[in-house]
Amino acid sequence: MKRLTGFQPTGNLHLGNLLGAMRPLVRDQQEVGSIAMIADLHAMTMEHDPQVLRQKTLEVATLLLAAGVDPKRTPLIAHSQIPEHTELHYLLECVCHFGEAARMIQFKEKSAAHSPGFSAPSEGPGAGGKQSAPVRLSLLSYPVLMAADILVHDVHQVPVGEDQNQHLELARTLATRFNARYGETFVVPEGVRPESAARIMDLADPSAKMSKSARSSAGRIGLLDPPELIRRTISRAVTDTVGVVRHDPENQPGVTNLLAILAECTGEAPGAYTSYGALKRDVTDAVEALLAPIRKRYAELSDDPGYVREILAEGKAAVRPAALATVRRARGAIGLLD
Repeated sequence: MKRLTGFQPTGNLHLGNLLGAMRPLVRDQQEVGSIAMIADLHAMTMEHDPQVLRQKTLEVATLLLAAGVDPKRTPLIAHSQIPEHTELHYLLECVCHFGEAARMIQFKEKSAAHSPGFSAPSEGPGAGGKQSAPVRLSLLSYPVLMAADILVHDVHQVPVGEDQNQHLELARTLATRFNARYGETFVVPEGVRPESAARIMDLADPSAKMSKSARSSAGRIGLLDPPELIRRTISRAVTDTVGVVRHDPENQPGVTNLLAILAECTGEAPGAYTSYGALKRDVTDAVEALLAPIRKRYAELSDDPGYVREILAEGKAAVRPAALATVRRARGAIGLLD
């Protein structure tokens, strides 16, 4: 059983990333053959700074190692360093329909936010509404690249959140269609959800998931945030006027989110609380106890950036032969010369 978990090197990894994706990856690496992928090519669908992209790619790799990813068990890769990803991307574009890519929710949302008045199906000279900025073609095609990222490694499982279900379904659709037209070539992957990880919400807006892309960082706890910032962020977390600490997602989403964070950080059901202040103090202590060792290990690893680059090179060497074999199968099946 092989599994792929991907991380985009954009923004700052936060507590939700740790609890929802990184910790399950670390926990399961003893039993599951996982690959941890830094999806640096996906970070280029919007305007970006090349120097920051390189810096963030190394930062994510370092944080994954600091959080406990064992590169001997879990190859750590930057997917731009494995050219089979992009070669398979084009082969899959040849079986993907325009409408399938254009109706991806994230493409619609990001293109609309980037260029008000943008209309995906009618874009062209003189078409659509007035655009404030051009939308990169890669924003349309990156779900197909994501499918290539998954299929090139013959993975059986992909951990997904609700916002990635549509992309995984596209990968499954393209694999099934390719296999039907050209012969059995790809493993059709299944989506899996971590058994225990709660959906961590924004502390300033508990109706929204904690996110790297949120405009405000007021409700986000970064993995490298100093203790005083963590304390301030949690102390300002939105609660309510009910005055009772209880699990009630509909009526008390802020309090429910704090209880979920406490349970995930400690691994235990929260006790009884008589005040929001006491709950916030315990959440602060639990989050700090979880993040302090990661910050410490990150600082140690950052003193030797060459080591992290070596780990990425070793990951590339470990996974590339199988990726090359997959692309060769796909090339032969679709009719290309050896």
